[in-house]
Parts: sequence; structure tokens; C-alpha cells
Amino acid sequence: MLINQKRYLSSQKRVFGLFIIALICITCFMTIGLKGNIGYILMHRTWIMLTMILVAFSAATSTLLFQTVTNNRILTPSIMGFESLFVLIQTIVIFFIDTQGIPYIGMIGRFIFESLLLVLFSLFLYRGLFTKLKQNLHLVLLIGIILGTLFRSLSNLLQRLMTPSEFAILQSRIFATFTRAEPILIVFSLVLVVIIGLFLWRMRYQFDVLALGRDNAVNLGIDYQKSITIILLLVSVLVSISTALVGPFTFLGLLIANLAYSVSGSSQHRFLLPTAFLLGVIFLVGGQMFLERILNMVGALSIVIEFIGGSLFIFLLLKKVPM
Repeated sequence: MLINQKRYLSSQKRVFGLFIIALICITCFMTIGLKGNIGYILMHRTWIMLTMILVAFSAATSTLLFQTVTNNRILTPSIMGFESLFVLIQTIVIFFIDTQGIPYIGMIGRFIFESLLLVLFSLFLYRGLFTKLKQNLHLVLLIGIILGTLFRSLSNLLQRLMTPSEFAILQSRIFATFTRAEPILIVFSLVLVVIIGLFLWRMRYQFDVLALGRDNAVNLGIDYQKSITIILLLVSVLVSISTALVGPFTFLGLLIANLAYSVSGSSQHRFLLPTAFLLGVIFLVGGQMFLERILNMVGALSIVIEFIGGSLFIFLLLKKVPM
């Protein structure tokens, strides 16, 4: 009992320490180099900071929940083709409908429409995949990679048939950057993330049971099929939010989720979820500040994160993390 209490306090302290570091990063990002029209600069930085916080939450939470469902620390929504599917949906909408999306529904309407398509497709493709092939995760990984490759190939085919103006608009939507998100979409995403976050926090203990595996979860009274459906739905929405705001980040979730397992000092989701989220904020806000203020934007943060995350993915494969 004493050991568990010490571990509990230790995990709490680690989360609190990460919170302080994240707060310092946010404060430095908002205040360093302030000159000129301070009001405009602060507002501009606020939107960028909120974008990074939303992406950090979406990437961290969706990856952790996805890995809880699959009971595997290598699989992520991006690797399994969720973001490729979102890019394909964006491409199809621009190619077959209009560069502004479906007429008269606005930016929020377009986001909701594209997110609903992603949710429907992902539930149709992956819900049965995880429930029927649960005992063969190597096959799940193979099918997911194949589907992701298929989605990217279809996107590339349609992009080659686009006019230059259509292709330019598509590239502006799917290239990862933190400065292009519209304020109205940021506010809408913030409201959505708060609602999802509160709902997930109420389910945090249920995630611990699901992490024990399908058979144990069923024996402990969990409605496994219903839980899987809810989690995949929420993962799809979070992937939609992240991709719609800044574009696809293939390895961001993998990087912060795997670090969270080590840094949190616990396997409980009440510590894993906030740890992964705070690590995401530190990487994105701190990394963006480092590139802007110290390296004078000699590179893109997305490229650095993708390189580190991709290297980690290869390392995990070579290390033969238990499947």
C-alpha cells in the first residue's frame, strides 16, 4: 500500500513538473521579442499557441487511446492511415466539388462534413478490423499500412489531375504549419476538444481496464464492442481536428505517447493522458520558440518532429516492442 502511494505521489509530481515546464514555454513564447504593435503580435501569437495546444491534445489523446485499443505501442492513427484518409477526403472534395468545399456551408460546415466522412469510413474499415483480427496485430499493422498507402496513392492520382490553382489550395490545407488556421475554426475546435476531454476524463478508469486486453476487459464487465466504437469515433474526431488545423503529423503522436509511458512512471491513464498532452505542448511550443528565436526559422518544426518520430518508430521496430 505504501509503495502504491509513493508511486501515486511520484506520478503526480511528474505531471506537475511537466505542467510548470509547459507553462514556462508558453510564457516565453508569448513574451520574448515583443516590440512594435504589441496588441497585434500578442493576438497573432495567441492563435498560434492555441493551435499548438489543440494539436498536442489531439495527437497525444488519439494515439494513446488507439494504442489502448490495440494494446500495442507502435500502432498510431497516422500509421494506420487515418490522416491519409482525411487528406484523401480533402482531395476528393476539392477535385469533385469545389475549392471552397460544399457551397454555402461555410468553413465550420466543411470541417463537420469532412470529419463525419472520416468517422464513418474509419468505423467501417477499422472497427471490424480490430475486433476480428485482434489476435494477429502483425496482420492489423500490415492491413493498416496497405490502406494508408492506398489512400495516399489515390490522393496523388487526383492531385496530378487537378488544375494548378486547385492543387495550390489543397497544398495549403494539408502541409503542416501552425500559422494558417482560421480563428473561427480554432474556437470551434477548442469547444469540441473541451467537450471530448471532459468525456474522456470520465472514462479514464475504463481505459485502464481495456488496456488489460479484450478477454480481461470482458470478464471485468466492460462492453468491449461499445467501448471500441466510442474510442474509434473520438479518435477520428481528434485526428480530424489536428489535420484540419495544421495538416498531417505522421509521427508526432507516436513520439509523445511513447515518451509518456516512460516519463509518467505509471500505466494508469489518469497520468498517461495529461503527461502525453503536456509533452506535446512542450515539444510544439518550445520547439517553435526555439526555431523562431534562436535558429531564426532555418527549418520547419514539422520536419524536425517527423524526423525524430520516424527514427523512434524504426527504433521500436528494431527493438521488437512486445506486440
